[in-house]
Amino acid sequence: MQRLKKGDKVRVISGKHKGKEGTILTVYPKDNKATIDGLNIYKKHQKANQQKEEGGIIDVNVPLDMSKLALVDPKAKNKVTKIKFQYKNNSGKRKDKIRVSKATNNEIISGKK
Repeated sequence: MQRLKKGDKVRVISGKHKGKEGTILTVYPKDNKATIDGLNIYKKHQKANQQKEEGGIIDVNVPLDMSKLALVDPKAKNKVTKIKFQYKNNSGKRKDKIRVSKATNNEIISGKK
């Protein structure tokens, strides 16, 4: 189970965008990367073709490595927190597995769209 999910609010903790916050748009678990809304945007020169009649310079949202991201916990006064896993009612069943904030010990509910 992936610790960070689509819709989670995260803060960048290292690199060029350190300190900035955003929401996860997509997660790539095999590559251990995620794209963040409004962060790590680069320019790409694109040639015109039949699908896209106009060419030019477009903005591309490039994925960031997950090791540079930390979850923002709204119940902990918008501080970053680590994530642990627990089972509801100590059942031990996979369907009852939930993400829990280590700072506040509350369940994390992702803001999926």
